[in-house]
Amino acid sequence: MISNSKRFWLIPFLSLFLSLPAFAISLDAAKSQGLVGEGNRGYLVAIVKGNGEVDALVNDINSKRKAVYLDNAKKAGVSLDVMEVRIGQRLNEKAAPGEYIQNSSGQWQKK
Repeated sequence: MISNSKRFWLIPFLSLFLSLPAFAISLDAAKSQGLVGEGNRGYLVAIVKGNGEVDALVNDINSKRKAVYLDNAKKAGVSLDVMEVRIGQRLNEKAAPGEYIQNSSGQWQKK
């Protein structure tokens, strides 16, 4: 049986731990393993389909990216589409050798 003092600390700890998004794989690891690539519109794309961890990582990162893109587009006075393409080009240029990128015609290639 757990003592009252341990229970006092255990419950908040478990609540905090369970509320954090848990990704067993990092973005860098997913890229280097060829599980994800940088799409030509500034969003991460799962190359390997049906992997729950990868899908969750992609969805989390892309929702954060979209919020930033919307804010940047508004500040720059351009459409979201224009901002996505511009950032997509920059992310593809910055991709490390061996990572997958999507060119402007939509084809995937290893950089």
